[in-house]
This record gives sequence, C-alpha cells and structure tokens, in this order.
Amino acid sequence: MAKKIDVPFNGTKEQEAKLRAALAELKETHGDNGLMIAALQKAQEIYGYLPEPVQHIIAEELDASPAEVYGVATFYAQFSLFPKGQYKIGVCLGTACYVKGSGDVYKKLCDTLHIEGGQCTDDLKFSLDATRCIGCCGLAPVMTVNDDVYGKVTPDQIEGILAKYN
Repeated sequence: MAKKIDVPFNGTKEQEAKLRAALAELKETHGDNGLMIAALQKAQEIYGYLPEPVQHIIAEELDASPAEVYGVATFYAQFSLFPKGQYKIGVCLGTACYVKGSGDVYKKLCDTLHIEGGQCTDDLKFSLDATRCIGCCGLAPVMTVNDDVYGKVTPDQIEGILAKYN
C-alpha cells in the first residue's frame, strides 16, 4: 500500500481567483466538450498538481461530483495528484530497461526515498515516476533526474546518484 504523504496545501487566494476565472472562461468557450480535461489542465498549470481542495473547486464550478473530477484526474497520466519535487526522477520501465533490471532500480528508489511512484518526498525535494522508453535503450537500465540521464544504473548506485542532489 502506498504511503500517504501529508503535504500541506498552500494555495493562495490569487491562485483560486485565477482558477475560477479560467474555469468561467472555459465554460463560455468550450460548452461541455472536453471541459473537464481542459479544467484539470488549467488547474495543474496554476498549482503544479491537483490537490483535493482544487479538485473540489473544479467540481463546484463544473457542477460535477468530486468523484467525477478525481476519476478523470486519475485516469489520465498527464495529471498529478501530488506535487512534483525539485528533482524529478524518472525510471524507464520499458522492455529493454526492465529486462536489464530497472524494476530493481525503481524499487530501490522507492525504498530509499520512502515514497511510491507518482509521489514526492515530504521535503518536496524528490518525486518519482515510472516512465516508458526515453530512447536510450543501449544504456539500459536508464533513469533521469530532471535533465540528467544515468545509464546502466544498478540499485547499488542509487544512493550515490541521489547524493549529488543533496
């Protein structure tokens, strides 16, 4: 079971006003076609992720249930319910990387950072996501930290790689 992180939501009144204005504009221009996805995209653009209070604002403004908003937000990979860290870690779980041991690298990162995929550490320093092929199959298994690419990674190298970002 994934560890639930308790990141305080620090949304501002300005962000909320911006979101509500954007939602009103979307309702005028989109009608009902694709409105939920467009609303979630706008909210994530404003806040960086989709915390529960933001989902409730969207539900209220679109006359939808919070469950509906949550369902759409969790269905599409483009949306995140958790904030992203200062350092965004991606581990390729595509076929070539997985066969070469990226699953073990991913598990080591989860254990070391005390988070599950899609989550962020309590200090907002690191977030972890599983990715698919990033085009470095010859370097499998591959992980990225922001724009830095690490190839032929082993679980034993994880702590050393993370230390570069502390």
